[in-house]
Amino acid sequence: MKQNKIAIIYDFDGTLTPKTMQEYTLLPKLGINPNMFWKNIIREASLTGGETMMVYMRQLLEQANKKNIKISKNEFYKMGKDIKYYKGVKEWFQNINNYVKDKSGNNIDICHYIISAGHLEILEGISIKKYIKTIFASEYFYDKSKHARFPKVVVTDTTKTQYLFRINKGKEKLSESINTHMPESHRPIPFDNIIYIGDGLTDVPSMALIKKEGGHSIAVYQKRITEQVNTCKDLYNAQRVDFIAEADYRRNSRLYKNTCLLLNYIISKIQYELELKKFK
Repeated sequence: MKQNKIAIIYDFDGTLTPKTMQEYTLLPKLGINPNMFWKNIIREASLTGGETMMVYMRQLLEQANKKNIKISKNEFYKMGKDIKYYKGVKEWFQNINNYVKDKSGNNIDICHYIISAGHLEILEGISIKKYIKTIFASEYFYDKSKHARFPKVVVTDTTKTQYLFRINKGKEKLSESINTHMPESHRPIPFDNIIYIGDGLTDVPSMALIKKEGGHSIAVYQKRITEQVNTCKDLYNAQRVDFIAEADYRRNSRLYKNTCLLLNYIISKIQYELELKKFK
């Protein structure tokens, strides 16, 4: 198999956006104070031993029902347009695509993915969706009236790693098994062709897997939030990531330069391997 594809995989909340998607969309709609809401989620998860995202998705529906608000799939989708991004995000994907095209002589493909614990339904409506090959995220089950009833898919810190293997093996549909052995040479996107970009401790399982398998990771932070800066420094010192950078996606930013440095490395490796195959 010709393994000439590169993947950049992004977390969403805190990585591409300053706040969680819920704080731009659902919580204001329901009149919920974000700080109090998240504290209640964490408290219940701690007391019951429940999965935080499962508790969140259930409580959100309960809050909506209390206020006699039925959340439909279409309403979720429309909320996507309300999300605000870090500087440069909207131009980032095309800039990166052009960079890979120019550096590789248009012989190497690049794909962008999002893996998020947030709502798939909201992410389907975001303005940058046209640049994303596939989005993996949590999802509700809907009744015949297309109103959310209960969580159908829940993505957590640790289950994110499943989707890394799906991208690696080209098995992106959840109905496709990823447990069958697949030789490394048959995988469409080898792990060492992957760059993962995340913002903190919730990304550690994904970063650890990517690094262990020969791939690359970058941790991003908001410069004005000391806790985020320190978390990223800890990730770097623990060798979870190649680089840390402010979440500034504009050209000539440190993040852009670090990403291009990793892309140069991957592109050169792919070109080297393709050249070797000519003599086999």
